Amino acid sequence: MNSPCFPSRFAFGSRSLDLRQAHVMGILNVTPDSFSDGGELLQGGRVALDEALYRAQAMVEAGAAILDVGGESTRPGAAPVSVQEEVDRVVPLVEALCARLDVIVSVDTSTPEVMRESASRGAGLINDVRALERPGALAAAAASTLPVCLMRMRGQPATMQVAPHYEDVTREVGDYLLARAEQCLAAGLERARLLLDPGFGFGKDLGHNLELLARLERLQALEFPLLVGMSRKRMLGALTGKEAKERVAAGVAAHVVAVMKGARIVRTHDVAETADALKVCSALLGR
Repeated sequence: MNSPCFPSRFAFGSRSLDLRQAHVMGILNVTPDSFSDGGELLQGGRVALDEALYRAQAMVEAGAAILDVGGESTRPGAAPVSVQEEVDRVVPLVEALCARLDVIVSVDTSTPEVMRESASRGAGLINDVRALERPGALAAAAASTLPVCLMRMRGQPATMQVAPHYEDVTREVGDYLLARAEQCLAAGLERARLLLDPGFGFGKDLGHNLELLARLERLQALEFPLLVGMSRKRMLGALTGKEAKERVAAGVAAHVVAVMKGARIVRTHDVAETADALKVCSALLGR
């Protein structure tokens, strides 16, 4: 595998990670309808803060370097939530995590208000499946001084899996991400603040996902750190015939392939298993 063309240390607010090795991002969804863990951290429609903190602590102890807090489901067919509802779900948890745990806190959001409020509470990363295309998001991200992960999603969650089509999925995903990165640079975000995510499962069928994974090293030519997430996704169910929570081994395998092809952050529900696998990857990459 080729050596990365970006600096080895990447800053996430007041913390940083050495991207010569791969790191685990633990998923902390506070939504009622996420495909695998929806509703698990809600009680009576509100975030169960103590339970969320307990799960977050367990993820950190299991090896998560980043926790990704999401308050709006982006599963296929998901409906949007109001701005206030997303703020109410996400921001208090971000504040509590930053106050109590030694971990980078990411916000999985496309909403400018959530970006601003989370940044003011200590968040270290904005993780946007819409690549800052929602009105006001680019300006909010630029003003935050935080790094941003730009993801490629074709369409919107409600419709993204309706007959997706690509002539060359890896090239088209790369072209889109590079164009969005250039828009960010023009808006004042430094290159050293950008990560890219090809968006496995977002507007892509099984064939597209497999082709993208097989050719992931081509995206290294864009010279940005790569973040990927395939944890428990439908593509793994199609390959294994298993339900979401039974796809742990398949997700670990997919993430190992991605890391060996250049990914440096993997987003997962299954932190302990993934962290162990990435220790093997890091040992090999270190050689």
